[in-house]
Amino acid sequence: MKTYFTPEEANALLPQIREELAALQLLKRRFEIKYRELKALRSAAGKAAALPAGDDPYFALECELEFMQLEANTMLKSFQLKGVQLKDIDRGLVDFPTRIDGREALLCWMLGEDRVEHYHGLHDGFAGRRKLRPNSDDETGKEI
Repeated sequence: MKTYFTPEEANALLPQIREELAALQLLKRRFEIKYRELKALRSAAGKAAALPAGDDPYFALECELEFMQLEANTMLKSFQLKGVQLKDIDRGLVDFPTRIDGREALLCWMLGEDRVEHYHGLHDGFAGRRKLRPNSDDETGKEI
């Protein structure tokens, strides 16, 4: 069953969306740092004649990265369970399925915007964003 959001319903979710998005962005940055650290460690070890004696030097970093991936997947699933489409983590671009003038569309919100005030067609993407019209003949909020 697909949920359609009204602009009011989408706006009501924004505090939670902002919080989850900030956590996901932070996790992504931490992941990128740890990944570069692992890559540098492997590069340095590749130049050495032999690996240092003792514990596997990659194990801890690989485990951290794996845990971060699981955490990120859980966060992404949270967006999906709400019926929200996270389009771009870095830009904070989020779409909410809706119906406008009897047709499926996406309410479009980006981090930094106070509220949901734009929409675009299913295949138009961000470039096709248009301002919501007041009192459009919409059917938003209904489920099919």
